Amino acid sequence: MPVFEYKGFDGSGGDVKGIVDADSAKSARTKLRKQGVFPTDIHEQEAGRKTRGSGLATEVDLEKYFQRINTQDIATMTTQLSTLVGASIPLVEALSAILDQTEKAKLKVVLADVREKVNEGAGLAQAMGNHPKVFNDLYVNMVAAGEQSGSLDVVLDRLAVYMESMVKLRGKIIAAMIYPALMAVVGVLLLIVIFIVVIPKMRKLFDGFGEVLPAPTRLLLWGSETVAAGWWVMLIFGAVSFFLFRRWTQTEKGRRKWHSMLLTLPIAGRVNRIVATTRFCRTLATLLVSGVPILTAMSIVQRVVSNDVMAEAIESATKNIREGQSIAQPLKESGEFPSLVTHMIAIGERTGDLEPMLEKVSSAYESESERTFDALTALLEPLLILVMGGTLGFVAVALLLPLLQMSNLSGA
Repeated sequence: MPVFEYKGFDGSGGDVKGIVDADSAKSARTKLRKQGVFPTDIHEQEAGRKTRGSGLATEVDLEKYFQRINTQDIATMTTQLSTLVGASIPLVEALSAILDQTEKAKLKVVLADVREKVNEGAGLAQAMGNHPKVFNDLYVNMVAAGEQSGSLDVVLDRLAVYMESMVKLRGKIIAAMIYPALMAVVGVLLLIVIFIVVIPKMRKLFDGFGEVLPAPTRLLLWGSETVAAGWWVMLIFGAVSFFLFRRWTQTEKGRRKWHSMLLTLPIAGRVNRIVATTRFCRTLATLLVSGVPILTAMSIVQRVVSNDVMAEAIESATKNIREGQSIAQPLKESGEFPSLVTHMIAIGERTGDLEPMLEKVSSAYESESERTFDALTALLEPLLILVMGGTLGFVAVALLLPLLQMSNLSGA
């Protein structure tokens, strides 16, 4: 069923706007009038549309343009859909109920299109596959497996749990880095103010000193002059360096080299490996339990780990599976996966309990990632305080030394 965007006024004369679903513009107007809304402008909204009109009369909805459908939105929608389908409510009615509860305009448009396709006879996975930016390969394949096995509600529930766990993991990463990043930004801004505003004013005082300034003061003044005179050069250099780095990481060779470096960095390399391993185990277990064929599951997981080096190891394991061999051996030979992971996978293959083993490994590494993030945060906070304190202490000493010399000379 199409979705229409409208503007108008209510019974008290106040301006209102929003979205309503109806078979046609005429039906939408009738529906709105029954709700006490008198539309002055109504038009059909399409997925991906961001502007309306043409030429200078083009109208841009900035709120809708910057609106983003995030993983938490999809997880919430999936939980609701699982509950409704599990209650034996027809799929079209379930989608209609979710559509009425959805607040984000972009997601509302996508769900309206999915409902319309399902109402026309398409499968849910097929309808969702038309929106790859919202429903990725993992989501679509799991829904397809649920439809084929007749356990769509169970698969949707597993999918919702999986997405919640990924949201939780991402939240912990952000929470671990936000405080150190904020401290670093505040420290840099403070130093910029000192170098550009405070030190030039102090220099006027030092110019009449008549004595050789102490070495720390001379170094500080040189740094201030460099920053004040060449800040634009530094800015351009930083922008060009960032652009060249992005171009380099977009090439196959550069991206692989960068991903390899991310896995070998001190401390951060271990964190990156733990996160990628957790995604691999959790995603593969969820796909296999949901009935997705193992070759398809491995292909999806290869993209989920978001690291080319580890993806190559997964690709080698996929080739082994095609040849009827083990998954664990190529993962072990690559040296990219922890020995616990390859050992547990090997045991799972021998006993036929691969999915439970992957679940246990992913849970173990999720717990380890939490401990690692907590330890990393605890290490970064005092380290940043020490660096900022040392820098500001150097600035203070460099500014005070000439004043102390002046005081000594005047006292003599």
